[in-house]
Amino acid sequence: MIRKLPFVLAASGLMASAATAEMLDLEKDELTVGFIKLTDMAPLAVAYENGYFEDEGLFVTLEAQANWKVLLDGVIDGQLDGAHMLAGQPLAATIGYGTKAHIITPFSMDLNGNAITVSNEIWEKMKPNVPKMDDGRPQHPISASALKPVVEDYKDQGVPFNMGMVFPVSTHNYELRYWLAAGGLQPGYYSDQDISGQIGADVFLSVTPPPQMPATMEAGTIFGYCVGEPWNQQAVFKGIGVPVITDYQLWKNNPEKVFGISAEFAKENPNTTLAMTKALIRAAIWLDENDNANRPEAVEMLSRSEYVGADYEVIANSMTGTFEFEKGDKRDIPDFNVFFRHNATYPYYSDAIWYLTQMRRWGQIAEPKSDEWFVETAKEVYRPDLYLAAAKMLVDDGTADAADFPWDSDGFKAPTPAEDIIDGIAYDGRAPNAYLDSLPIGLKGDQMIVDNQIKG
Repeated sequence: MIRKLPFVLAASGLMASAATAEMLDLEKDELTVGFIKLTDMAPLAVAYENGYFEDEGLFVTLEAQANWKVLLDGVIDGQLDGAHMLAGQPLAATIGYGTKAHIITPFSMDLNGNAITVSNEIWEKMKPNVPKMDDGRPQHPISASALKPVVEDYKDQGVPFNMGMVFPVSTHNYELRYWLAAGGLQPGYYSDQDISGQIGADVFLSVTPPPQMPATMEAGTIFGYCVGEPWNQQAVFKGIGVPVITDYQLWKNNPEKVFGISAEFAKENPNTTLAMTKALIRAAIWLDENDNANRPEAVEMLSRSEYVGADYEVIANSMTGTFEFEKGDKRDIPDFNVFFRHNATYPYYSDAIWYLTQMRRWGQIAEPKSDEWFVETAKEVYRPDLYLAAAKMLVDDGTADAADFPWDSDGFKAPTPAEDIIDGIAYDGRAPNAYLDSLPIGLKGDQMIVDNQIKG
């Protein structure tokens, strides 16, 4: 029986392509996969629409989910066989933050793709603090130091400065916190006793589902937010807000969503897991090939109500290599959405470790952990071995180029240089505690939050 949620895309029942003579012996061929209505679910839509799932003998139902918690619960309880997930979700579940379940990822879905938007009122207050280019437009990237006097003014008036992010372990939460902290603003801590994340905060962050971000800001409940597309560009089109920085400008080619499945599913269905991964790799290749030549077709897919359901023009604004800040200020950001370039789909341990450092930085991981713990936890969740097994099959099939995959990788990227991150602090996944110690705001060393205070 197909479960009816916000919508259902049922598999067509067509036979798999005759071109795939070497098909895996699948343990399970009818699958239900969840996603949230964001443009970075694109590999799932493309794998479905282009027949890549069916080429692998898979009959997949794609289901939009109401929010990230519902999606995670669906994977944990088996109602969903896999899902488009926040990268922090498999990690948090595996270490038991929020809920306890062993979730893995054989496939990273994309790089970049998010932005931070503020309301028109806040932007007008920020603008005098933002340097200008010769043509009078704001100089990017824009530091949160331009927001700091605005927040201080609200604090002096006794008005809490509220901003939205999509989930406590979301990239968006960590990116918004990173931006604020880099500009000298305290985004608040978590503790075992207080999971609001607002201990000692200058800016109060709370959860708002992605599609509701623009309306929540327009209503004045929040003054800004960090979210994926198309919900930043939607604010520009509606004339209610201004994106001030993209995450590409915050941290060049930062990791974003992952495809998550339970460890139990992968163990019981190894061939099905490889088949899904093969289809998703093919979709990612298609999305980026020939200098993004297929992006307009992808935008048309995503604009349909069963996927993202936003206007074509809104989605195209970021998916086709540009991004609009103030109305009419459209700038080239060709890597705003990356699905395959730069080894985007390879699940790097160092990407997982960055998320874990941010959990530790803000108190979601309450106690200090050794460098070895960070690495071991990353290896429990991120599975480059499964990814490369699927990639090898695609190369053997002639549907992928061997040169496009990091066969010799040990799972760690080269350190991200200081100039590629907004605060000028380099990141090396091999030295997570040294990295934490280098960040001026946040927990480090033996520090812990006790009775709403930093101790240690």
